[in-house]
Amino acid sequence: MVALQHPYVIVAPAETVHVEAWPGTGRPVVLVPGLFGGAFTFRKVVPLLVAQGFRPIVIEPLGTGFSSRPEKADYSLNAQAVRLAAALDSLHVGPALVLAHSLGAAMAFRLALDRPDLVRGIVSIEGGPTEEATTPTFRSAMRYLPWVKLFGGIKLIRRKIRGMLLDASGDQSWVTDGIVLSYTVGEARNFDATLKAFLAMSRAREPVKLGPRLSAIACPVTLVVGTARHDGDVPPQEVAQMTHAIVSFEVDSERGAGHYLQEERPAAVVSALERLAQRVK
Repeated sequence: MVALQHPYVIVAPAETVHVEAWPGTGRPVVLVPGLFGGAFTFRKVVPLLVAQGFRPIVIEPLGTGFSSRPEKADYSLNAQAVRLAAALDSLHVGPALVLAHSLGAAMAFRLALDRPDLVRGIVSIEGGPTEEATTPTFRSAMRYLPWVKLFGGIKLIRRKIRGMLLDASGDQSWVTDGIVLSYTVGEARNFDATLKAFLAMSRAREPVKLGPRLSAIACPVTLVVGTARHDGDVPPQEVAQMTHAIVSFEVDSERGAGHYLQEERPAAVVSALERLAQRVK
């Protein structure tokens, strides 16, 4: 499989996003990962998409994966959606199906609102209409940022991420030492920049709320969730909010799976995308 036609795209001064774009004439699918793991999190899904005739394009949001981590950038979800649009415009891609995980889905919803010409439909993997770029737990952890390097640095981050992945999974067998290392390769390349970007994310504020605008999303949306008890799930109130507000909205569930469905049930994720593709023909 040949990849990386356009590995990096400049979306603004000092802002570069890492892109993995597969060649071909298949129907484009834009994949947007969440906060950790970057393009690596979709390594099981991408070959399945290619086999079904799709053309995957993974875009790692600013501050994640191998994208740049400018300290003074705007890390709001709205700004990230603007960068997604800039990358797609640069690559001359759109309209496309969007497959987004967790926080990436909140960016995808904003992209669909602000640039409906780029989005034909969205499959959200465990991602709701999040209004903040980081969780309260993440922001609380940022208070101890000066101590991170002193008490373990990237090793400490990896221990925390390992615990997070385990707590977020239905089937924990996929979480190995090698996986944790791969999920944090981008963070380890420039650890100081990573910490500063995390701090900037924790301070980010959205210029406009997403919730009141959900009814303006014109494309179909499918939310895929795991039924196992796990951290990071979409709260019932957010599912109800999307059900009532988004005109064309469906929910798929995977029994026994957790937050990282692309890891535990990659075939189910691709099936959800195929069904969405049929709806927007």
